[in-house]
Amino acid sequence: MGQAKVGDTVTVHYTGKLTDGTVFDSSSGGDPLEFTIGTGQLIPGFEDAVVGMNAGDSKTTHIPVEQAYGTYRDDMVIEVDREQMPPELEPEIGQQLQLQQPTGQVIPVVITEISDSTITLDANHPLAGEDLVFDIQLVGIGA
Repeated sequence: MGQAKVGDTVTVHYTGKLTDGTVFDSSSGGDPLEFTIGTGQLIPGFEDAVVGMNAGDSKTTHIPVEQAYGTYRDDMVIEVDREQMPPELEPEIGQQLQLQQPTGQVIPVVITEISDSTITLDANHPLAGEDLVFDIQLVGIGA
């Protein structure tokens, strides 16, 4: 079967952790993740780590922030007047919302602060600014 390479569709089991060992995601106990290497479906560091693995191989890889979800950007945090929000919205810290740009693009945001007059929204990925560690097991390489 050979080693996994760009263009291959692969299945993997994985556990994603922060550098302090906190698990943020895992396929353990569920179906393996299937993706095609090189299509940008996953963060670059994860795809790169699978290249060269053989079916059945396992490895632990450290993915620096630049190859993960990028640095945390203050310009991705905005404060909006409560009056601009839908009147039926009952805002809560940690609540996830979707903003639609004039172009039609939808951007996921999280409410991080609430005051009487404003709501602070953060469009950074929740793992932005984090180095990540993945335990990866290559289950199979498809055609």
